[in-house]
Amino acid sequence: MRSAGAAPSAADRPSWGALGVLLAGIFITTLDFFIVNVAIPSVQLGLHAGPAAVQFVVAGFGLAYAAGLITGGRLGDLHGRRRMFRVGLGVFTVASAACGLAPTPGVLIAARVLQGLGAALLSPQVLAILNVVYTGRHRTAAFNAFGLAMGFGGVFGQLIGGVLIQADIAGLGWRSIFLINVPIGVLAMALAGRLVPESGASGGARLDLTGTVLVSLGLVAIVLPLVQGQQQGWPLWTWLCLAAAVPLLAGFVLHQRRTGDRGGSPLVDLAMFRQRAFSAGVAIGLVYALTTASFFLVLALYLQQGHGLSALGSGLVFLPLGLGYFVSSSKAGQVAARLGRQVLAAGGLIVAVGYLILAVTAEEIGATGAVAWLVPGLLIAGAGMGLVMAPLPATVLAGVRQEHAAAASGVLNAAQQAGGAIGVALVGVVFYRTLGSLGGLAGAFSISELVLAGIGVAVACLVQLLPKAATG
Repeated sequence: MRSAGAAPSAADRPSWGALGVLLAGIFITTLDFFIVNVAIPSVQLGLHAGPAAVQFVVAGFGLAYAAGLITGGRLGDLHGRRRMFRVGLGVFTVASAACGLAPTPGVLIAARVLQGLGAALLSPQVLAILNVVYTGRHRTAAFNAFGLAMGFGGVFGQLIGGVLIQADIAGLGWRSIFLINVPIGVLAMALAGRLVPESGASGGARLDLTGTVLVSLGLVAIVLPLVQGQQQGWPLWTWLCLAAAVPLLAGFVLHQRRTGDRGGSPLVDLAMFRQRAFSAGVAIGLVYALTTASFFLVLALYLQQGHGLSALGSGLVFLPLGLGYFVSSSKAGQVAARLGRQVLAAGGLIVAVGYLILAVTAEEIGATGAVAWLVPGLLIAGAGMGLVMAPLPATVLAGVRQEHAAAASGVLNAAQQAGGAIGVALVGVVFYRTLGSLGGLAGAFSISELVLAGIGVAVACLVQLLPKAATG
């Protein structure tokens, strides 16, 4: 009988079918994080939803997702990663059906929160299972495929949403963006039981409930004001929440240390942070995440409000970005074999170059020129994204003990979610404050791209903190 968390032997190593099942789960959860943005006008019209309700349709998923990632990862380590993947996928699938059938804004918000919790439970298991059951070149290929699936869900979310809404399948309109998850989720749950091996289930350890409450409240205290602050004009409560996050997270770290010193089972093993590959890798993941959601946001605003494109039209403009991402992420393993950790630095610098080109291009074409001029910058930015996103998870998890693989994955994912929220808030402030003074939407987009390019350079600098053999 295999010990808890041990990798499968050659005899029971999973087929590549297992990878397909896992990637289906991560694809639909990533897709739903981005796809809802294009459906907002239709949701407002169909459910007579007000601005506040619409904000929470978007934010409810992200809040629940960010707050539950670390706990979801630890549950996989304790009770079995395949089991928690299937439970999380089941919750996500049921919640997707509820979203698609929601009769009121309140029901839709509640279902979106439930979707986020399901995603938080299944997402950390995917990276952990890949990290445990694949080795050598197979592991590199599996992580590259993970980066590809996750990137496609983010990059093409707007396009897929626009196509579904435009097609108006069976008269469902916006509801189809949620209901399409149901057959995928049901099929993936059924196949997971047959194709994905179990790992984790470490003895009689119990979930650290105090740690769960502290870290969940701390993450909500960071993400909620950052998501809502810009639209509400940064009222007092947003600053109070951000201030409260400091003692909550400090208390969480202190509690984890004491629990570990007493021989208990902490939610996060702080010894992981003594490994430079993990601590520096999480920092890189957080800083890089400042650029992704914020870039998608300002690009969509520039295309739709500046150039007057529809959601489908602006989604089509994302195609060059996806092409660059696809090509580079599919080759990222080969590049990493030659460059080691510097593949991440190269990705950060290439992203920065792409953003700089977009900044200059936007200044030249304004809001009336042909958007085709954006293609070179989008191709280059997408290529840089693929060189960061594909190798990063393997870098962060390389030295983590197998019994903590899902918890470590949860920490990385939580850092990226927090980074995404911070990036949207930071770049959103830059975008809206320059909107009226620097050539309208084109000028605001251009300045935002310069900020994002600087963050790309910062990623390349942080990579130098990694040990030389971190990537591979």
